[in-house]
Amino acid sequence: MEFKIASDWKKVLHQEIEKPYFKELKNFIKKEYETQICYPKSENIFAAFEYCKYKNLKVVIIGQDPYPGENQADGLCFSVEEDIAIPRSLKNIFKEINTDLNKEIPENGNLKRWAKQGVLLLNSTLTVQKGKAGSHQRKGWEKFTNAVIEYISENKENIVFLLWGGAAKKKGKKINAEKHLILETGHPSPLSANRGYWFGNKHFSKTNTFLKEIGKQEIDW
Repeated sequence: MEFKIASDWKKVLHQEIEKPYFKELKNFIKKEYETQICYPKSENIFAAFEYCKYKNLKVVIIGQDPYPGENQADGLCFSVEEDIAIPRSLKNIFKEINTDLNKEIPENGNLKRWAKQGVLLLNSTLTVQKGKAGSHQRKGWEKFTNAVIEYISENKENIVFLLWGGAAKKKGKKINAEKHLILETGHPSPLSANRGYWFGNKHFSKTNTFLKEIGKQEIDW
């Protein structure tokens, strides 16, 4: 089992992936994929980096861990393959885009089109056992994704970070708020959204307004 990180990110993260903790993580993940059903497919573990090039980066959305349902996770946070039913959290994201930007709700939940425009859809934990949410937490992924966020914060400017829910907001402590735009709100899950912590956040129009102001192409959400 080979860990393949997209070339322009590999140059960025080369020191991190050579550290002892990451080598231990690789061994753990390899064993898990050999003995259990895990998601996403091994070739899609780093899909977030494959579809969003470092040089094109504009926006970072931070998720928690991949969907544990059968064949849901595709390596991008909140995203699913085109033939998979749209999860409830993603439905709420689409509803907010609909009211915020007056855009039609998509027929599927494939978010690769966002990633290709410069949106890094980064889960805190990049793998999971089938049916066991959070099963690969505290194995090293969080340290790796913290390092990704810190590197972006230190080496880029004017990136929009969308932090949805408590776990994502904790990651926000790694971000330099003087160099980047940080937008926070509740998680789009039904539990949070139905309590009034999600709808009306206008993160998508706020992101595009900011990108336009700094002379960058807006995201077609």
